[in-house]
Amino acid sequence: MRFAPHAVSLRQFQYLVAVADRLSFRAAAEQCHVSQPSLSAQVALAEAQLGVQIFERDKRRVLVTAAGREILARARALCIAGDDLFDLARSLGDPLSGTVRIGIIPTVGPYYLPEVAPRLREAFPRLSFLWHEAKTPSLVERLQSAELDAAIVALEAELGDVLHLAIGKDPFVFGASPSHRLAHGRGALNLDALDGEEVLLLDDGHCFRDQALAVCSRAGVAEAGFRATSLQTLVQVAAMGQGVTLLPTLAVGLENRGHPLAVRNIRDAPSRTVVLAYRVGSVLEPTLKALVPTLTKAFDACVPRAGAR
Repeated sequence: MRFAPHAVSLRQFQYLVAVADRLSFRAAAEQCHVSQPSLSAQVALAEAQLGVQIFERDKRRVLVTAAGREILARARALCIAGDDLFDLARSLGDPLSGTVRIGIIPTVGPYYLPEVAPRLREAFPRLSFLWHEAKTPSLVERLQSAELDAAIVALEAELGDVLHLAIGKDPFVFGASPSHRLAHGRGALNLDALDGEEVLLLDDGHCFRDQALAVCSRAGVAEAGFRATSLQTLVQVAAMGQGVTLLPTLAVGLENRGHPLAVRNIRDAPSRTVVLAYRVGSVLEPTLKALVPTLTKAFDACVPRAGAR
């Protein structure tokens, strides 16, 4: 280790990473809460001190140079390490204070947040929670880049190299127009009863789509031509008789208000496992583990136990 002073500060490295992420000096300045002229001057100074041109810029665009990509990879790791150092110091002083940034997928957020957010505020008054909703790939990327501390996702999705803490199981249910042949019946529905049906699913990018597709494959049924961008649209289209669908139990209470859709349990119901995912080596692991009982109680309040529907 060299103990001579470094010419480039950690803050300057943060500016470099922000510009690389946004490919815009204006957007990077907004993210870093500084003026654009100040950020631009610091980036230029860092390039001069490093002796490497990191960005090519003109009036229309910003590009990262080949040399810049190598510098930025190390700069990003340095910024993450700096964040971890301050998080560690905070957690050693008081693991239940400060800010926790949590991502959540769209097929969980609208149904779970109204229940869990107030519980967390009450149970952990010294913690602030910042929520970010996005699809799983984006959340995993933000976890790895330390933009998020944790993410509430489905374990069955592709999560990469992360650790996780279980929150709860979310069984899938069958939904169709009240006039559909399978809308009513005694007990839970067998998957093989779906033979010959067209199943409405979410659009690409939603992990619930992939999980529902796996169920369709088991049942030997085809996907309908229409793809919904949200569970709300999925319910509305299915209620019109344009096909049948699968829904996570978590979403049924909110999306089926007024009961436009006939909903039935599925025998030996397929399900997803909702977890709190976080980076390997995260110094906030003790804090995140402390959240799990509250997260689980809130989830149990949202997802009724299996029974007749």
